[in-house]
Amino acid sequence: MNPSIAGLRKDYSSETLLESEIAPHPIQQFDKWWQQAIDSQVDEANAMTLATASNDGMPSARIVLLKGYNPEGFVFFTNYKSYKGLQLEENPKACLVFFWKELERQVRIIGLVNKIAEKESDEYFHSRPIGSQVGAWTSPQSQVIPNRSWLDDHYQQMAKELQSKHIERPPHWGGYIVKPVIIEFWQGRPSRLHDRIQYTLQENGEWQIERLAP
Repeated sequence: MNPSIAGLRKDYSSETLLESEIAPHPIQQFDKWWQQAIDSQVDEANAMTLATASNDGMPSARIVLLKGYNPEGFVFFTNYKSYKGLQLEENPKACLVFFWKELERQVRIIGLVNKIAEKESDEYFHSRPIGSQVGAWTSPQSQVIPNRSWLDDHYQQMAKELQSKHIERPPHWGGYIVKPVIIEFWQGRPSRLHDRIQYTLQENGEWQIERLAP
């Protein structure tokens, strides 16, 4: 074990998370923390780890950006033929993790995943910068390519083909919504005795709230 790594630690002490302070619905609680993250100017507050797994249980994780949330769940966009897209096709379940280090907070979301409506994907696609729209047509995401020059040349070719045109959303690109069944809110506390409050969706649609040991 590398002692220079093993010795890295921080004692968290900025906030608390008590049952008397939390909202009855996890999306309300998320909204509260989200607004505090924005007000605190957390760097890229919408960056979240997205973990997926294939049918054989092989996991994969990467950082994606949250593009919206509502009482139904959390929305992100990607290439449906990417590795994460293929895993979600096989196994439509995922875990999201937000880490807001400035506030000493994490949010962990486990849920079922569906594609959002094509109209919603169209609306978001056309709100993106033109370069990003061209990029969605350019990149065969997660596939092996010869080199960087191939990607740059292909982008320039697509930019010329699509110039002065209304760029349609590629059929292989769009949004997913993660519909939560478990949401955990983690607040760092001293001596590693962190606050962990978990919401679990019940069969009747209600949310059970429990405290977890740190």
